[in-house]
Amino acid sequence: MKFEKKSLKFLEKYLNTSSPTGYEHNGQKVWMDYITPYVDKVEVDHYGTCYGIINPEAEFKVVIEAHADEISWYVNYITDDGLIYVIRNGGSDQTIAPSKVVHIHGEKGIVKGVFGWPAIHTRSTNQNEPTPKIDNIFIDCGAISKQEVEDLGIFVGCMITYPDEFFEMNDRYFVCRALDNRIGGFMIAEVARLLKENKKQIPFGLYITNSVQEEVGLYGADMIADTIKPNIAIVTDVTHDTTTPMIEKKKEGDQKCGDGPVVFFAPSVHHTIRELIIDTAKAKKIPFQRAAASRATGTDTDAFAHSNGGVPSALISLPLRYMHTTVEMVSKEDVGNVIQLIYETLLKIKPEMKLKYH
Repeated sequence: MKFEKKSLKFLEKYLNTSSPTGYEHNGQKVWMDYITPYVDKVEVDHYGTCYGIINPEAEFKVVIEAHADEISWYVNYITDDGLIYVIRNGGSDQTIAPSKVVHIHGEKGIVKGVFGWPAIHTRSTNQNEPTPKIDNIFIDCGAISKQEVEDLGIFVGCMITYPDEFFEMNDRYFVCRALDNRIGGFMIAEVARLLKENKKQIPFGLYITNSVQEEVGLYGADMIADTIKPNIAIVTDVTHDTTTPMIEKKKEGDQKCGDGPVVFFAPSVHHTIRELIIDTAKAKKIPFQRAAASRATGTDTDAFAHSNGGVPSALISLPLRYMHTTVEMVSKEDVGNVIQLIYETLLKIKPEMKLKYH
């Protein structure tokens, strides 16, 4: 699948817009602006989850969903010397922090800072060389007192994000922070675009849903599932490419960037929807991979599946390298194939289809 110029322009703008958990509104505005021409109606809930609706009057409702938030840090403590200690907002990785530039979202606008770290010269003679931990990483914003930090508009509770931006690598990969999971928001928006531009009529209401607060507990999906009350949910998120060093395939499974979308098997994944997805992939010759999750998928699939007395839900994942770092990587080919797989699956859904196992 070749990406349209306008699609890639949207993807770049969307990824480069900070959208930390609980503060997703700037990214959501970019997403809503893009999807509006392709849907009949756009809605937003109280916490910022956005959804575009095709056929809003239809009784039978299908959700395709991704999550909009990215991991970040909170200012937790400011020392008398003007250094800033942090706590996580989502699964932020302390080991990548040292020497990273950050954006501190202060009350007077963005302030640049850096995660400081002692020079190698001062550590190499120490047998107990320090490793980055949540209690020893700190941000230096150039201030020399707590008062000066606060004069810059930085207070406890301010959000901290990484400024790393989108690029393509070797014409094979998209690279950026927050591909987990704004790439999902891109993919479901592209499904909406394809339906509109190909003039496809669907016999149900389609809710293209971009949820907030996934990284801290699937909360946005939990809320919006109760609002929409869908009959079916197809969720897309990222999963690990397990072919890079230091990952144990016996534990994490065998998934690879470039080998296609990953269809998950898990208790919360509904057999009928999953088999529809697999049958569609086979019929349309879309490459796919399989993965298994034990008690939970750890994605918004669980929130939808367990809502409203049980919503038949399935998960299509995108293999990703270096999750929760600033250099997350996905295959462009996989992105196109996830879009195609969701699109083709939707065209096979009928409101009268049998969803009960017995």
